[in-house]
Amino acid sequence: MSKLIASAAIRGAQTLVKRADEMLQKAIAEKGKDFVFEFPDTAFYLPMIYAMTGFQVKTLGDMNVGLGFAKELLHDEPEEHVWRPYLGEALDSGMATLFAEEILLAIRYVNGLEPCKDPETGYVYNGFITDTIQRNLGIQLVDGTMPGFAAIIGAAPTDDIAVTICRELQEKNILTFLSGQSNGDSVTKQLLRKGVELGWDTRIVPLGPDTEHTLYALDWAIRASLIFGGKKPGNFREHLMYQKDRVFAFAIALGPMDDIKWCTGAGAINMGFPALCDTDVPVIHPTGVCTYEEVDKEFDHAKIVQKAIEMRGLKITVEKPPIPVAYGPAFEGERIRKEDTFIEFGGQRTAAFEWVRSREMEEIEDNKVIIVGENWQEKYEKGGQLPLGILIECAGRKMQKDFESVIERKIHHNINEAQGVWHMGQRDINWIRISNNAKKDGFTLEHLGILQATMTHHRFRSIVDKVQVTLFIDEKDVKEKLEEARAAYKERDQRVGSMTDEAVDIFYSCLLCQSFAPAHVCVITPERLGLCGAYNWLDGKAAFEIDPTGGNQPVPKGELLDPKYGRYTGVDDYLKKASGGAVETLNLYTIMENPMTSCGCFECILAIIPEANGVMIVNRGHTGMTPMGMKFSTLAGTVGGGAQTPGFMGVGVNFITSKKFLYGDGGIKRIVWMPKALKERIAEEFKQRAGEAGVPDLLDKIADETICEDSEKLLEYLSSVGHPALEMDPIIQ
Repeated sequence: MSKLIASAAIRGAQTLVKRADEMLQKAIAEKGKDFVFEFPDTAFYLPMIYAMTGFQVKTLGDMNVGLGFAKELLHDEPEEHVWRPYLGEALDSGMATLFAEEILLAIRYVNGLEPCKDPETGYVYNGFITDTIQRNLGIQLVDGTMPGFAAIIGAAPTDDIAVTICRELQEKNILTFLSGQSNGDSVTKQLLRKGVELGWDTRIVPLGPDTEHTLYALDWAIRASLIFGGKKPGNFREHLMYQKDRVFAFAIALGPMDDIKWCTGAGAINMGFPALCDTDVPVIHPTGVCTYEEVDKEFDHAKIVQKAIEMRGLKITVEKPPIPVAYGPAFEGERIRKEDTFIEFGGQRTAAFEWVRSREMEEIEDNKVIIVGENWQEKYEKGGQLPLGILIECAGRKMQKDFESVIERKIHHNINEAQGVWHMGQRDINWIRISNNAKKDGFTLEHLGILQATMTHHRFRSIVDKVQVTLFIDEKDVKEKLEEARAAYKERDQRVGSMTDEAVDIFYSCLLCQSFAPAHVCVITPERLGLCGAYNWLDGKAAFEIDPTGGNQPVPKGELLDPKYGRYTGVDDYLKKASGGAVETLNLYTIMENPMTSCGCFECILAIIPEANGVMIVNRGHTGMTPMGMKFSTLAGTVGGGAQTPGFMGVGVNFITSKKFLYGDGGIKRIVWMPKALKERIAEEFKQRAGEAGVPDLLDKIADETICEDSEKLLEYLSSVGHPALEMDPIIQ
């Protein structure tokens, strides 16, 4: 290892530890050592210190202890300090850096300085990344939609180079965090000057203006092993190996390096994350960790992303349709304002629909795009508003009518992943906008059909052999075809709505999250979707047809052992094998005995409230307190990691209104509390289910945060409204 770099890393760590110590002592003098602090919306205190040492930093006084760990790493200490990640002063200084930066940023939060605002641009940085965001993106991280994340530190030589680097990362679906400066400039400022949209929707997230803000990205990474991996706090070796093997991150440092960048980089190397610089630096090969690369003197920034991806060992395959704009999931969150719109379709402004129907092979022509309408080129070139009907006809040896709705749901992603093209809604309430920039780049109406044909082939290659797309733009044709589409929607809904767990012989598993939570197995049935809310039984069926060796496998039900709790011999046999023996049995319809495992991607958490003889539900995104005395983030730390936890369970939102919801425990009448936003979201279907259960006014009897956030007031309310849970058999036998 280069003595120059090692010395710089150690100097940088010493500087940060001293700075953090000064800020901490000042904060203690002003607020007292018992002043309580927590990062926003997290159950993991100061996550890096918590994961590495097991110590819970709750107060300013606790930060003294946490900073003590950093100080120990900067001095020769006895061998009994076995919690150290690695030997070697430079690497130890890297871990000391992460501890110091975490405390430094925590004190900035205490002082109201985070998230910070750029004085030049007025841009407000993201700051600490919450547990909610981590769980929201969890399914994308495990299903390959988001293959990894990059941390870019500093500033590119020019604004255009900064845009080129970030656009390539977007097209490769890599989440990008920005921090730090070089010569007073930063990639964040460069992108803002070029009008690039920033934020979670576009997967380019500025964390803060200083190198230390990179710690937020590393905190995000370390929580993956706490949330999804089930690694225990304090087991530093397991955490670091999880980072190296399962969290696919890398750093790109742009511009001159300094001591703080070197020591922060040493911290990242500890976690197995390689870094690539665009300056001439000595090579580092810390054995068993990763490589810190130097670059050629004639460095080509156009190759920096590909080089970083190769260093991290990522295998990325991006299917791009032949259209004149960039394409990838990173553009899915792009917003097109009215003033930026060239043309729009639907959105209650014009008649519109989208419909997928199956056809025989001889009835359609593969990859053919037909546009039906008089003078459609002139109408499109005029811009403004137009009717639009999208008919996608699919044929294939394995194509089934059940797959129509699965393919139809992907229309949203197919369109939204094109830069400058925006989609919302589905069926006959869809809404599409094409931006002025996309039109300027040459995006035509025909391209709308081309990308549907291309991506339907790509996403459903084992099901679909031929795809033909027809676009209707005359109002008369759209309305005429719309009636056919609505008849098909109705028939499809009746068919799917009549599906029950008893009516099929096969359930489907979802093993996608095993890349993060090795013991977790979702069992998806017609009446119980995956806990992430993204996969239902038809999705599992289609996914198996597409990839017979993939993450969705058929699970023969076998013999029914318990009709009340939903236990099957075939499900138990599959679970033992798929979980490596970690899970031996599963009851599908109860929270009390051998419930479904949870990985961390769940949309909601169910938790028993014994004194109310019922359960509460809290959805991801609700940051308030619950009658359990814990917030969502704290509860989620109890439920995730692939463990069965009786009395607690992760579920998808739509499962709440299923007839099989807690069937073995008394069904929806057991629900005593849920956030108001969740009540409003499911109100229509819930009222229908409550009427079928004989309690049509149940939703009004369920408390929410506007009524109470503690169990004592909850009981008072339930008694005052006569909630049925109070009269049911005890939920705990």
